[in-house]
Amino acid sequence: MNSAELRKLFPILDQEINGHPLVYLDSAATSQKPVQVIEAVKRYYEYDNANVHRGVHTLGSRATDAYEGAREKLAKFINARSVKEIIFTRGTTTALNLVASSYARSVCREGDEIVITPMEHHSNLIPWQQVAKATGAELKYIPLQPDGTIDLADVEKTVTERTKIVSVMYVSNVLGTVNPVKEIAAIARRNGAVMVVDGAQSTPHMKIDVQDLDCDFYALSGHKMCAPTGIGALYGKKELLENMEPVEFGGEMIDHVDLYESTWKELPWKFEGGTPIIAGAVGLGAAIDFLQDIGLDEIDRHEKQLTAYAMERMSTIDDIVIYGPRNERAGLVTFNLGDVHPHDVATVLDTEGIAVRAGHHCCQPLMRWLQVTATARASFYLYNTEDDVDRLVNALLKTKEYFGHEFG
Repeated sequence: MNSAELRKLFPILDQEINGHPLVYLDSAATSQKPVQVIEAVKRYYEYDNANVHRGVHTLGSRATDAYEGAREKLAKFINARSVKEIIFTRGTTTALNLVASSYARSVCREGDEIVITPMEHHSNLIPWQQVAKATGAELKYIPLQPDGTIDLADVEKTVTERTKIVSVMYVSNVLGTVNPVKEIAAIARRNGAVMVVDGAQSTPHMKIDVQDLDCDFYALSGHKMCAPTGIGALYGKKELLENMEPVEFGGEMIDHVDLYESTWKELPWKFEGGTPIIAGAVGLGAAIDFLQDIGLDEIDRHEKQLTAYAMERMSTIDDIVIYGPRNERAGLVTFNLGDVHPHDVATVLDTEGIAVRAGHHCCQPLMRWLQVTATARASFYLYNTEDDVDRLVNALLKTKEYFGHEFG
């Protein structure tokens, strides 16, 4: 199935914006949803809607089967050893905060180190700032190369025997850098540290094998991989999760409650207090089926080809600055057009029916490293085509003409 055929499976793409066919180039923020996912959520609400793990009636049993079935699909999708290692969350942010609040605060002490990079999304930066403040641990940064990549020699220098946690995004949502997380995890392990991977931008686009990566924790969001918003997951090695305390307390996560003491359920349910995101999990399961039917290798191949085409076409525009590595990058291009503010660029593109992102992308320290206040970003997914890139380039040329006084 080619991209044009795939596009027909996404109802939202069949519309005009400001008199032009929609070109959606903001999938790094959130992907669009195929009809298979929309129908799965609709079917759940129409036929199976009930709470899970509670009732013995038929609807409750069907809802529970659908919810736990999604967990099984996700465990296989990322090659976890057990469904007990999959904790459903609201998304990557919640998953990373769970690790920071439950695990890191219990193991970090004054004199310990937490190692991250300057390219991290705020959701993989601020939680570690808070852990450092609360525990006295030192927050350290692996330096970036001029093209926004990581040199493993710098990792070796930064991670020491005092390091307790290394947390790195697999794919940069700004630079498109694909970080060598497997090699970083090996360095962390040699120093006795735990490896955390922010997989928000990697899981939708490439095959993930958490056992091969040998990471200790892996966080992901469903809404970036064709699933509904509000559903994500934390993978954690069972031996670590078993020794962690919940951070939310209430119904469903308990085993026994007395007036003054309580005990928790076994994994994974001790971390899923209250009514879970059942419909979101159902949609996530359908999205996993959808992505596997297409093939993650095929998605990766298509995006690399499309990104190379975009880099080639966009590089012909005078006064454009493209950030990040030129080769071996993920499916996005972050750029600035002369002195035109990225918000103005995005606004003009919107008049042409083209949706891109503009701003600091929740990466303010990285913006300062790039010596800019903001950038524009075009991000691609399985439903984008070379025609979308051509539309973008033509619209950027119009933008440049419109703001001609800003150039030269």
